[in-house]
Amino acid sequence: MSAQSEPGLLYSEEEEALRAAVRDLLTDHCDPAGVIARTESAAPHDLSLWKALGASMGLAGLLIPEELGGQGAGPREAAVVLEELGRAITPVPYLTSAVVATEALLACGADDLLTEVASARTVAVLAVGLHAAPGRDLPRVRLEDGLLRGELTGIADAAAADVLLVPADDGGLHAVRTADAAVTPQVSLDLTRPVARVSLDGVSGHRLGDAGPAVRRALRTGAGLLASEQLGLADWLLTETVRYLKERRQFNRQVGGFQALKHRLARLWLEVAGLRAAARSAADALATGQDTDVAVAVAQAYAGQVAVRVAEEALQLHGGIGMTWEHPVHLYLKRAKADSIAYGTAGAHREALAELVGLRAP
Repeated sequence: MSAQSEPGLLYSEEEEALRAAVRDLLTDHCDPAGVIARTESAAPHDLSLWKALGASMGLAGLLIPEELGGQGAGPREAAVVLEELGRAITPVPYLTSAVVATEALLACGADDLLTEVASARTVAVLAVGLHAAPGRDLPRVRLEDGLLRGELTGIADAAAADVLLVPADDGGLHAVRTADAAVTPQVSLDLTRPVARVSLDGVSGHRLGDAGPAVRRALRTGAGLLASEQLGLADWLLTETVRYLKERRQFNRQVGGFQALKHRLARLWLEVAGLRAAARSAADALATGQDTDVAVAVAQAYAGQVAVRVAEEALQLHGGIGMTWEHPVHLYLKRAKADSIAYGTAGAHREALAELVGLRAP
């Protein structure tokens, strides 16, 4: 692509084509009623949909080089996929496996595992709590006589994983087959992205590389691209709320025609537009390597609060129907709340941003 045709933060034609393909698949296989029903079942992950996305469309290996069986794409394309998955609150391990774990494996040069992940035969999950922020000290398990022992909590999508990437106190990142660990579900606010406790009691693992740089890279990419998921979620909520208010009538008028509601929707639209700019900036920075830490911190200092506010307003503006289990808006609110602390809270990212630009607190 020539410099003249570079889209900048705008979406390229290829990215829009990718968006259309993912949205078409999710429209056919991930309706809100089905997602709600799945959250009430013993199998919250939709593994058949994951196979369609990961294997048939090749999205499991989107960030993996072509020579390892992947697509050789970059963070901008992954961001578009996450927007669409966020719009549908899709219960698949894309962010945790195809983004976060993949970035850790790329940092370690774990080619064999990357090939398995690219084919969607294997779901890999980084065994770090979903709340962990990039650059912070993390819990590690003990390595004693070559065996891993310890417990890690809040591991997202561990129940769907085939391989866990476990940081240990020897400074290494170890690959452990999930069948060798004890995975216990924990109570999770977000029913579409369950978390679990992982217990290791004398388990052997394969050392992949140094945990420090691998985990930092993985969490930074996860935090930056999470903003795109939050954007998709907020955009769907705003679109559906506008649609509902155009249909809902009160005093023989469309509810959406009331001036006070127009003002509330206008404020939400401006906030979502700002979120789009921040999310696109983070995705582009991850792709180009320019001002990456700053762009990621800015995006996550802003994205969480906007997604939560849009979800809360959507719930209120849907009135009584928004409070019911039959309507999916409650799932979006829970995902927004959970995402607001995933890979670091807004406060943690503001502190990181202050350090990066030299504005430390007195």
